[in-house]
Amino acid sequence: MAKPESTVINTNVKQKDPSTALVIAVTTRAIFNLEEEHKLYLEKGKEEYTRHQQANQDKPLPPGTAFAFIQAVQYVNKKILESNPAERDLFDILVLSNNSPESGTRIINSAKHYGLEISKFCFVSDEDSTQYLKSHGVKLFLSADRTDVCNALQRGVSAALVFQQEVQAPSTPLRVVFDGDAVLFSDETDQIFQEQGLEGALQYERAMEAIPIGDGPLKAFAMHLGKMRKKFGQEKSPIRTYLVTARSGRDMGIRAIKTLREWGLPIDEAFFMDGAPKGPILAQIQPHIFFDDGLHNIRGAQNVGVPSAWVP
Repeated sequence: MAKPESTVINTNVKQKDPSTALVIAVTTRAIFNLEEEHKLYLEKGKEEYTRHQQANQDKPLPPGTAFAFIQAVQYVNKKILESNPAERDLFDILVLSNNSPESGTRIINSAKHYGLEISKFCFVSDEDSTQYLKSHGVKLFLSADRTDVCNALQRGVSAALVFQQEVQAPSTPLRVVFDGDAVLFSDETDQIFQEQGLEGALQYERAMEAIPIGDGPLKAFAMHLGKMRKKFGQEKSPIRTYLVTARSGRDMGIRAIKTLREWGLPIDEAFFMDGAPKGPILAQIQPHIFFDDGLHNIRGAQNVGVPSAWVP
């Protein structure tokens, strides 16, 4: 396999062991607000875009949707190392970019300006940069490009599409909210619902109650997050995880709870919404990121200022 065109190691940051770390790859448009620059790229082409980035290389880019999430992840690393300075099970952040290294200088400078703990910047000239995710041991990929996300999911990497929005940076600890079906769990019950309606889905859930739900696209990431979460007691943990699902608690909640128990996945709070809008409860939780497969739920989250990532 070809190597990325250029990988810049951030020597300001202690490098993590990718075999033990929870590696998260973010694209530049997920972590910074590059909407104006992206528009310039689409309208005027790569050369004009590169010229603009070089001319503004010392001007920090404004934060993007995943920015607060990355900051919270840094906070978790700090707390883990305070507890055990030899710990290697840490978050490791790398930026994956289709920029050339020349136009990428602004990205590196912006990360340094905000003190972001990013270990590597990978500038890839290939159309499909997701081919490099596995070689870096990436467990979660966040991108503002739908094709990238679909390619990553097909490669077996947990991935989600980030929509650019104004985000209020929530306070620590790191709070991550997962939807259930087609995100944390497989979409098996969703498929029954599409084919047989609500009554068919309820009958299926009752029949399958003792059998864990299949794995969803973000299970691997959630499990690694849960492993880090277990290093701390519940009261002192710098990580809090939530399940906010459209399932009803009475009819479809038991199987979900049993599945989490079978997986050994610690969830701090679970909300069974029975189809009600998720926005109000998300506004209360104030997560750093919310993963859902329903665009209407993503829009509801955005309306209350919650950083959201769609799992297509």
